[in-house]
Amino acid sequence: HVQLQESGGGLAQPGGSLTLSCPTVGNISGINAMGWYRQYPDQQRQLIARLNSKGEVNYATSVKGRFIASRDSAANTFSLQMNNLRPEDSAVYYCNSGSIVQVVGAAFGSWGPGTQVTVSS
Repeated sequence: HVQLQESGGGLAQPGGSLTLSCPTVGNISGINAMGWYRQYPDQQRQLIARLNSKGEVNYATSVKGRFIASRDSAANTFSLQMNNLRPEDSAVYYCNSGSIVQVVGAAFGSWGPGTQVTVSS
């Protein structure tokens, strides 16, 4: 498990875009899987996108077609490009990495501080 720290949140208008970044510690090629999550107040974190070591991505239905998760091996960074944002995308966003089981189950002992995304006109 490699705890990552997300950044790039902020305020966006409905229909707008934001890009979140998640730089890794060490070589990105050593990461088996990573996930992007979001959390609404008083709710558990939801997995919205997960990448495997091959760079294949699975998305939650709520973000599919609007969000793009990617990895930049040269920069050792994961990114989440969020397009066509909606008010319901407002949440705290997190990234984390580990085994695929950990990523799917959000089974991590530690998390970064998260980054707030607010979508409002």
